[in-house]
Parts: sequence; structure tokens; C-alpha cells
Amino acid sequence: MTAKTDSPGSLEIGLLLYPGAQRAAVHGLADLFSVANRVAAELGAVDLAQIRVSHWQADETGQLQLVEDSHPGAPHDVRVLIIPPSLESAPPPELLELHRGLLCRWHGQGTVLASVCIGVFFLAASGLLDGRSASTHWNYAQTLAQRYPKVRVEANQPLLDDGDIMTSAGLMAWTELGLRLLDRFLGPSVAWETARYMSVEPVAAPLPGALFSPRLDHGDAAVLKVQHWLQASAAQGADLAGMAGCAGLEERTFLRRFRAATGLKPTEYCQQVRVGRACRMLEFTRRTVEQIAWGVGYQDPGAFRKVFQRTTGLTPSDYRRRFAPPR
Repeated sequence: MTAKTDSPGSLEIGLLLYPGAQRAAVHGLADLFSVANRVAAELGAVDLAQIRVSHWQADETGQLQLVEDSHPGAPHDVRVLIIPPSLESAPPPELLELHRGLLCRWHGQGTVLASVCIGVFFLAASGLLDGRSASTHWNYAQTLAQRYPKVRVEANQPLLDDGDIMTSAGLMAWTELGLRLLDRFLGPSVAWETARYMSVEPVAAPLPGALFSPRLDHGDAAVLKVQHWLQASAAQGADLAGMAGCAGLEERTFLRRFRAATGLKPTEYCQQVRVGRACRMLEFTRRTVEQIAWGVGYQDPGAFRKVFQRTTGLTPSDYRRRFAPPR
């Protein structure tokens, strides 16, 4: 992989090839993104980036090699790397170890990592999911939990978007993942029209604040380190001194660089992370609003309710009534 460069006219999405990777998912995702480019052109969306799809494969030393590229020639700037599913059993430890270092490097450079089905084993083996929730196929949920006890396995959720890492469940979840990426990077109109063209169920648009998509491609390594820490810890116990210390910067310098890189103040960023986590808990758990407030770092449930409503436009109770699946 070459050095990241500014390429505002393209959005490069990489697909990781590995022994046993489901080719139907690899080719299906490439087709989905090709359709999205056509849809964007037909909509006259000239200001949107064109999706570039690249295929990567690790050699015997663990170095990634380019296998295929839909737009060859330009320097690579992979914004998203997708680990596809497999029809085989959970990947063997030696295969996971081969990919561990390279996934950590890509994540550390600001690339969003996304998995489908048992592709999550690659992420879990890298340690990047420690302390986080992750989704996978129900048939592999117990194996994933046993192998990686630091990962909170939530097989009942079809797709989990944690900002810098995305995991999805079933073998065919690549369609939902691909559409979610379109919604995130190109907007809901392109995502919806692409789904309609392919005759698949469109992804429901989340409320503002319910799905936080942070900027990760800004190039400030110190700020990115803090962002990864906040996403992994759900911003629990994060204060200015701790964030500046994580970045290795003086507090005033950190504040300036964080806002320049992310477009948000650190407090606003933490609120977005916590509200996004609260939305998930409201949808998929039976915890009370007070328990959820405490669980995402608010000692005062009243303050949590105000922040939640300001961010999503709904009270926590209204959000649960509207979006929680039937029990």
C-alpha cells in the first residue's frame, strides 16, 4: 500500500482476499459499488467522489499486494477495507496471525475496517475489538466469544457501526454493509437508488446522532490515536487532560488540532460517541434509561436526556418506542 494522498475525486474501498474468501461477496460488492458510480452519475451528483475498488492479498511475509484495481494508476488512499465472509469454518490461527500486523497498520492510518460474517475473526485476532461489541453469524458467535473473551459478541445485531470499525452478521450481510457505506460516504439518495436498482432492501436511514461517522482521514496521527481510544472505550472517563495525554500534546495545542482534524470540540465528539452507544443499548437491551445513562458515562440521567434529545431530536424513551424491535 502506498502512502495516503489527498484524492477528493475518488473514494477507494479495498477488499481483502484470503484463502476461502467468498468470491460471490467479493464480486457482489464490486458490482454494488460500480452500480453506485452509475447511479451517482445519472443523478447528476458531480461533486460526489467516484468509488474506486481495489483487491488486496497478503503474501507469505504478511505484506499486502495489489491484485486488482478498478482505477489503476493513481496512488492508493484506501478509506475502507472490507474483510469478506467465507463458506468455510473459522479461519485458522496462522492465517489470522499473518494478517494481524497489517490490519493494525491500516487501522492506525485512519482506514475504516469492516467485516462480514466470519471476517470478524481477523479483526478480533488483531486485538482491535478488545472491549468492543462485534457482530458475526450466529453459527460462529460461541466460537468467537470463546477464542476472544475480550470481545462482546452480539450476534443478534445484523450490523454494528462503531465509526472506525464495522462488523456485520450473515453471509449475505455484504449487501447491507455496502449500502451503509454508500449512505455514509455518498449520501442516502445514492444508497437508496443503488438498492432499488439491485432490487434489495434499502438500509433504513438512522436519525442524526444515532450513527456517528467520524472523520478519520485527516492525517493527524496524534488526533487519530485519541479517536481510536474514544471509539474503543465509548469515551468512558475521557477528559481533556486524559485526551491530551493520549495525544502527547499540551492541552491548548490538542484542542486546536482536534477541532481542526475532526470538525468538533472534544466534548462534542465524546457526546456523539456516547449517544451512538446509547442508541444501540436502547434498541437491543431492556436496560432502563437511567441504567443506560450511567452505562455511557453520565452520572446525571437528566443531563443525559438533554444531550440525547438535542442530538437525535427524540427523548430516549421515544427513541426506544420507535426503533426497538418487537420483543
